[in-house]
Formats: sequence, structure tokens, C-alpha cells
Amino acid sequence: MGLHWLEGGIPAQLAAGTTWGVPWPRGSFASDQQFTLTAGSGASVPVQTWPTGWWPDGSVKWTAHAISGAEAPAESYTLAPGAAVEPGTPLTVTSDARVITVNTGVVQVTFGRTGEHLVRSINRGSAVIAKDGRLVASKQDRASTDSPDKVKYDAFASSISSAAVEHSGPVRAVIKVDGKHKNGGHEWLPFTVRFYLYAGSDGIRVVHSFVFDGDENKDFINGIGMQFAVPMRGELHDRHVRLAGEGRGVLAEAVRGITGLRRDPGAAVREAQVAGRATPPSSTWDQRVTSRLQWIPAFGDYSLSQLTADGFQINKRTKRDHSWIKVDGGKRASGLAYVGSPSGGLAFGLRNFWQLHPTELEISGAATDSATATVWMWSPRASAMDLRFYHDGMGQDTYAQQLDALEITYEDYEPGFGTPYGIARTSELMFWALAATPTADQFADLAAANATPPLIASSPDHNHGAGVFGAWTPADRSVPAKAALEDRLDIVHKYHREQVDQRSWYGFWDFGDVMHSYDDDRHVWRYDVGGYAWDNSELSTDSWLWYHYLRTGQSQAFRFAEAMTRHTGEVDVYHLGKYRDLGTRHGIMHWADSAKQVRISNATYRRFYYFLTGDERVGELLKDLVDADKTFMDLDPGRKVRTDVYTPQPDALGVSNTTDWGALAAAWLTEWERNGDPIARTKLVNGATTIAAMPNGWAQGGTLKYNLADGKYAPETEKTVSVGSLDSVFGLLELMPEIIDLLDDAAVTTQWVNYCKLYNGTSAEQVAITGQAWGSQNLRQAYSRATAYAANKLEDPALAKRAWKELRTGHAGYPDSHPFSTARIDAPKVLKPIDEADFSTNASAQYGLAVMQLLALVGDHINS
Repeated sequence: MGLHWLEGGIPAQLAAGTTWGVPWPRGSFASDQQFTLTAGSGASVPVQTWPTGWWPDGSVKWTAHAISGAEAPAESYTLAPGAAVEPGTPLTVTSDARVITVNTGVVQVTFGRTGEHLVRSINRGSAVIAKDGRLVASKQDRASTDSPDKVKYDAFASSISSAAVEHSGPVRAVIKVDGKHKNGGHEWLPFTVRFYLYAGSDGIRVVHSFVFDGDENKDFINGIGMQFAVPMRGELHDRHVRLAGEGRGVLAEAVRGITGLRRDPGAAVREAQVAGRATPPSSTWDQRVTSRLQWIPAFGDYSLSQLTADGFQINKRTKRDHSWIKVDGGKRASGLAYVGSPSGGLAFGLRNFWQLHPTELEISGAATDSATATVWMWSPRASAMDLRFYHDGMGQDTYAQQLDALEITYEDYEPGFGTPYGIARTSELMFWALAATPTADQFADLAAANATPPLIASSPDHNHGAGVFGAWTPADRSVPAKAALEDRLDIVHKYHREQVDQRSWYGFWDFGDVMHSYDDDRHVWRYDVGGYAWDNSELSTDSWLWYHYLRTGQSQAFRFAEAMTRHTGEVDVYHLGKYRDLGTRHGIMHWADSAKQVRISNATYRRFYYFLTGDERVGELLKDLVDADKTFMDLDPGRKVRTDVYTPQPDALGVSNTTDWGALAAAWLTEWERNGDPIARTKLVNGATTIAAMPNGWAQGGTLKYNLADGKYAPETEKTVSVGSLDSVFGLLELMPEIIDLLDDAAVTTQWVNYCKLYNGTSAEQVAITGQAWGSQNLRQAYSRATAYAANKLEDPALAKRAWKELRTGHAGYPDSHPFSTARIDAPKVLKPIDEADFSTNASAQYGLAVMQLLALVGDHINS
């Protein structure tokens, strides 16, 4: 099967290497199948392969593959069963009780198992390029604006608790290091850092994750980063600094510059220094310069700080305790720096540098024997993180008051619930141990790879043919009616994607998310109105973005969804504390709302990225959710609206059979696919079959009793109904086709088809099957895809026609008459020129998912 680069063309540089995932139809290959990779030219490419997902029959469902950046990229590749070619010098990993050492054949990296230095050294041959790699953080005990004269500061460094080889082979190795940040006896901010190394490559990709476990009222982080010591060699005029600016822009300087002086050392000297080569012997210079070198200031410290999404500043100084001088500035820096000499140095950078502001790349001490290179994920030059809740509660002390306030701001407040304790953030860093100072073009190529790491992808046709991720098809413009829908989907997706930049939805804790609803009067998204602000995955925005990529293969769609996955799986979910494994409902702050629920931590939204990239961090987050059902013992999601007396019991938990169970089932399905904990399959099967055994299946009402031990629901004998519009729009409508296909259980299929047929059915139809009418339901356009599924399974043309009518009518969504267009709004109505459209994020997500499934399930009836 054919493969291509996500962004198309041939990348000039890889980020050390690349890893990607490929799906396979059931029964195609055994789990130990090896694969060979061939470039478009016919040349064999060394590739490492491992399975990441399995079908129930044991055949491989997903494979992950890795190639090194040491191999010259081709425009296209062919992946086929066969023996893989090994690299000329395979990567090796050795370890003992003290260290783990990875040799790529070009660099040797030694990782510590204890202490503060995650990386003891990075060697290139006999030369130490960098050493003493550690994490650093600092905090203050109050906000910068609160009594600044009384602020107390503390500095922290990493303290390793464990280091392990998570993955290794001839092409790729992953080293995982866990620990906390420590100052004396105080340890906090747990971290997990993964280092990715590839055979023949001098690059090291780093995925850095940390969890906030402080008190937001007194622990204000004012810096968090990763730093290395870089041995400096040679004369000061042969020590080089490189900083990436906008696009392919590069600032190229030397610690001691010899250009622009009153006396000219000679053209050859100047040209060599600017190019980053060793300057000619000083005896060949104009001696009026060499005799006065000591009078030329040596600038050993450099800083490139990106404190907003639209502005970076470069400063330098000779050394500490002396003034910084302004070098230059710009809008959006690529996020890469270099310090070294013609005999080698370290390039270091941060992906999404300007998007994740306030960030900084800092070089200090380059005029000494050892420079310090620091990637600041939160720049110390910015104001400290302020994670405190944004209001004082306004007297909402009782459930009645909180529910009343919900009626006006849509915010579900509860004292003590709006805590950031346990939220996380993941950042991606790059380091290259270079043999020499790179040329401007080489450095610009490195910066581009750092900003957008090249990724190999399989086509929508192949992915669809493998039968993964349920009911969807590649984009299809074969007939006018389908083409019109595809155009609408593109317009809606493009609008929301471009709103990110137009509205500057950037920042350390915000990038990746989008806003929920729009304020037509102010011409802004409702960023300050309770539950209408940040979206936090409401109504499956993540899934919509991923399916749009699967259908189109568009690189912009992938990067949009990727950023959302990195955000929603980390910031909107708790990883420690009493809310661990729960997500937070939409709100002004990502952790503000008191609705802490599994529908937001939902594994449905993460599994796409894991299988398409093999990303270990997301895989870790997915595994964490396997036992998320235990959270129902500690927190009742229905506590504010209950009229009965309810005490959680392990064998009688109030877990809904739709929204709650669907989120849990996604984690179990994924764990089952990954051949993980057997309890996942047990709970998935038990849950589906015991729900199906209820008289009304997924529409069953009453007091449902879920058993934490085995995932079964207690038997129900009475026909009751409880159906709400939100029940299945958090992934269940996409997940059930997969589950039904895998379980092949007649009762499960029948009950789910009944639910799908009846949601938008008539009261008479509902009464005939479930004993009572379901009432006036909302989101009927969204549930047109449920009708379509029933039509497909029942092979019912009339039902298919009904599904298309429901979509076109557009109840609580976008009818055919809806204006699928944008309008430009300019000053003085708005702060800056923006596009407006009559789209809301939730309606767009549900419209996109509905159209996708109707085209897949009843596409042949589109003109009915």
C-alpha cells in the first residue's frame, strides 16, 4: 500500500525520525508480520514495525512504523509484507543500575536513573556536545500583581524516580523518565519525559508532560523548562549563536562579532564568521584587529522570548548583572536556537513555540567554558501562571442557587470544584547534537522540522478499506448532491479552523481548544459567559475534526485535530487527585465547571491520534481511563438533580447506559484492541449485553445499577424509558457501529437498532416497542445518523429517506436553507478584521458527524 508525507512533497529535514500508524483489514496479517518499506525510486528503506492494535481473531488491526531522518526522504513509499531492511548501523541500547545508554551510530546519549540529570551526556564521537540535561521550574507565593514587594520565590530541579526503556529496536528507541521537581524536601509537579532517538540521526525528540499538583492560591509557576550545559570550544569569535525568526528567517551571530568594526579583519574572516565556519588563522587578519580583540565585547547571553502569539523579542547581554540590549523582534518565531562552534554544538527548540506562549529560548554563559541552553515552556519573563478561579462564587452556596445561576450564564458552579489540581500539559521539544554550526539554510530546515515535524500518512481510501473507526467514507463528489454536502463540510471546517488564528486562541493552557458559542451583538465568541466559553470537547468536537481528516486527508485538518487532542486530553482532564480520570464541562476556564464527567475525559477523542501516530503519551492517557468507572464511587454526576436517596455502592452504581457507559466503553474497546488488561473486554461485553438484556436497551429508564467489578448492569424487568438529547452525542453514535461489528451479538444489534430507529420516530412507533412515548427530543438533525444506521441495518429505503429528510430539515442544526458562508467584519465594529458565520461549534460538530454517517450508511439514497 502507498504512503505519502502528510504535508505533501519531500521534507528537507525530519525531526530525528518519524513514526506513523497504518490500519489493516481483519484477517490480513498475523501479529508477528514484518513489513518492508520501499521508496518511490525502488530503494529499500530501513523500517521498524510493531503492532499497536488487534482484531478479535488475533490478526493485526494497526501497526506502527518508524524510519530515521538519517535516510534521505522520498516523496512516496510502498509498505508491504516482507523482511525489513536494517539500518547500516542499527541503534543499540545498553543499561545498568545507574544509566541507560542509547547509541544511534552518530550520537551516544546517556540517561540517568537517579538524581536530577535526566540526560547525563550527549556525545558525538569523542566530543561532548551537551551534558547535565535537567528540568527546571520556579514559583512564587502570590501573583505578580499582588503585593509584588512581598513575593517569595523558590527554584526547583528535576528529581528522577524511575527511568526505563519503553521501546527499542534497530531504528527507534524511546526512553521514559518519571519524577518530580524538587527543592530540598519539597517535591511537586510530577513529570513524565520521553526521549525519542533514531538510528543514524543526531536528533533527539522529547515529549515533556507535567501535572500541576500545587495550591493555585499560593503556588504561581513563573518558569518551567529544560536545560543543558553545552561545553564551549575555541575562540570567542568562533563561537556561534543562531536563532530562528519568522518563516525561514535566521539571526546569525558570534559571541564576539568581528563585522562592522572600525577596522576590517578582512573579507575572508568576516565571511567565515557569518557563515559559521572557523575563521582563518588570526595571523592572516589585519593586525589592527587582532591586537585589539580584547576590547570587543563578548555577548554570552541571548534570549528569544515569545510572550504573546503575535510578538517575539530578541535581546542579548555580555553577562549576568549587566544590561540587556535589544537585538530585533518580529511576530511569530519558529522556535529553534543553536549555540556552539565549528567543532559542534546544540540546536534546541520547542514545537508550537508561538502558539504556546509565553515561551523562550535562552542561551547563557556562551563566553565561558560552558554555556547553558534552556527551552522555557513558560518564560520567566512573563507574568506568573495564575490558575485561581475567576470569581468568588457570588453566593452560590446551595444546589438550588447553582442551578438557578446555570439558567443565566450556563455555568455549573460549585464551591471547590473549579480547581486546577491534577490538570496536565504536554510539550514537544527537539534537540540536535550537531557536528558543526549549521548553515543558514540547514538551520532553517531544522527550524521547519521542529515547528511541523514531518509525518507519513496512509490515504483515506486505505484507511476506510481497513474497516476502522466505524461508519465513514472518504470524501465523495461523484454526484452533485454529494459534492454540495462536501463543499458545505469544507466551509464549516475551514471557518472554525481559521477562527483559531483570527481570535488568537493561543497560549500555554488554551492552544488546541475552541470556543463553544458566539455573541452576535458583540461580534465575539462568548469567552466570558459561563458555559458558553471554552468548548472542552462538548458534543464531540474532537471526533468531528478527526473524521474530517480521515475523510479528506487534509494536512490542515490533521494539525487542527492534533492540537485539540494534545489539549483536551491533558488540560481538560484530571490526572491526579479526587477528580482523576474525569474531564471538565465547557466553561470560562478549562477546569472551572463543577460537572466533572467521563463524557469529557472520553477515550473516543484520543484513540484516533494514538493509532495514527503510535504516540506513547496518548497511549498512556488512554490506559489511565480503563478504570474510570471507579470515579462513580466518589462523585455522583447527577447529585444536583436527584430526587431519590442515593449512596454509591460498588455493585449498584448510578452509571447511565448511554453518555456514561459510552465514554467508559470507548476506553475498554481501545484497551481490548491494544491487547491490554483483559478486564476491559470483560466489562465492554458485559455492559453491552446486559444493557441489551434490559426491556428497552439503551432507552431503558429506572434506577440503573452498574457493577464495578465486572461491568454488568443489574437485570431490569419493567419497561421504562429515559431518553435525553445528549445521551449519544458524546461518541456513542460513532462507537456502537464498531462495537456491534466486533461483538456480533444479535441482541445487542437489535436493541441498538431499535434505539436508533425510534429516537426520531413517531410517538406511536415508540409506544409500540418501548411502551411509552419518548417526548419532544432535541438535536433531531444530529440523530439523523441514528436513523441512517437503523436504515442500513434493516435495509429499509423508507427509513433511509427519513434520515435524509431529518438532515435537510436541520432541527437544532443547519437546514438546507442555512447560509453556508462567511462575512468579513471590520473596524470599528470589531477590534480587528474577522470572519463571521452563523455557525456554533456544537452544531458544526454534530452536522459534520451526521453528514459523514449518512453518506456512509445511506449515501445511495441521497436523492430520495
